[in-house]
Amino acid sequence: MADYDVDLCVIGGGSGGVRAARIAAGYGARVLIAEEYRFGGTCVIRGCVPKKLMVYASHVGQEIEDAAGFGWTIPSASFDWATFIAHKDKEIARLEAAYTTNVQKSGATIVKSRAVFEELHTVRLASGEAVRAKNVLIATGGTPTFGNPIPGIEHVISSNEVFHLPTQPKRILIQGGGYIALEFAGIFAGLGTEVTVVYRGDNILRGFDEDVRAHLRLEMEKVGIEILTGCTVAAVEKQGDEYITKLSNGETIATDQVMFAIGRAPNVKGLGLDQIGVAMDEKRGGIAVNEFSQTTVPHIYAVGDVTNRINLTPVAIREGHAFADTVFGNKTVRVDHADIPTAVFSQPEVGTVGLTEQQAIAHYERVDIYKATFRPMKATISGRDTRVLMKLVVDGTSDRVLGCHIVGDAAAEIIQAVGIAVKMKATKADFDATMALHPSAAEELVTMRTPSARHVRGA
Repeated sequence: MADYDVDLCVIGGGSGGVRAARIAAGYGARVLIAEEYRFGGTCVIRGCVPKKLMVYASHVGQEIEDAAGFGWTIPSASFDWATFIAHKDKEIARLEAAYTTNVQKSGATIVKSRAVFEELHTVRLASGEAVRAKNVLIATGGTPTFGNPIPGIEHVISSNEVFHLPTQPKRILIQGGGYIALEFAGIFAGLGTEVTVVYRGDNILRGFDEDVRAHLRLEMEKVGIEILTGCTVAAVEKQGDEYITKLSNGETIATDQVMFAIGRAPNVKGLGLDQIGVAMDEKRGGIAVNEFSQTTVPHIYAVGDVTNRINLTPVAIREGHAFADTVFGNKTVRVDHADIPTAVFSQPEVGTVGLTEQQAIAHYERVDIYKATFRPMKATISGRDTRVLMKLVVDGTSDRVLGCHIVGDAAAEIIQAVGIAVKMKATKADFDATMALHPSAAEELVTMRTPSARHVRGA
């Protein structure tokens, strides 16, 4: 051990790296964790946490509108962007401090510095100090991508900069059709911004259940969000205080801000991985790892978005914990990446777990679909034009529930609980035997009795 300064050097102070550092230190390992920006990573600093706070802010206007139907007379209200951003920044700073404190309490050493590989066991810090590590964990996360170069790309912001805009744009064009693009489309629309979404595919939320994709698009369009599919941004030109965006279909749109949310790439640039033989996974695009998050170099591991497996914060945390248990805790822990519940904090929310209808048809001989759309109780008095979608995908042979998909208020909260049932391989009969909780939207999941569709292979 005298040959090494530390037992573990963690590169990256996000959710996965912090969890790994804390657990490893708890097992008695000498741990150093290096972060060049701010502790907390994408999720805490410029991702899901500040974004969810922005979602909350954008809901207030809708609540005020709905209040009239319930007998409330509320004076004219206004929103101040700068005040909200200041409050949001204060909360993020608090969380960053909590992350830092928790790492320090675990016994790990914190270094606010960029770290790159110099040799197989040597990591060089920005200060010039070399650290010899017996094991290294790469947890550098992902970074926004802008796609192929286009004229005027310098005028475009990403999901990094959107959290720090000095003023709220009156009009914004967002390119992308995934989580981030649709969440910010809902945020800005809820705050009163005119929103246009541009997406190259035939419909938003590629990879999600087709009913979910269609339902969410309709709901977003109801509140005035313009969604243009089958085209891309070809050029952006700044003219005075506005931006003129030219689309591949020939259309031109004037806005106050242009944002790209077309994907994120593993943050590996400049780490020196090629020099030490850490291979990339050509199919996934991230660092190649095995079931224990081990790279092609045995003492080097990687977790979280940098591996491009399933890019969700709880997954990175679970992977970091499993790594520390396996390498330092004398346990053998593999992360199960199947049936992971996820949510899109669009407006309305999307919650999903398990297989889509299309995926189930491809893998099972017989698939039963149970689906309901209905007007939520709140909307009957508020007058809001919105509908909820509830859908179960069932193996028609074994009766096992293979997937659940929800679009509507509190979809994320509901799908977390349903995820337990799906993970436990609950059957449709188990759902049917569960007493409904009335009145609630979620009761539809245990009251749907007749399949809305049935797919039999070869029929």
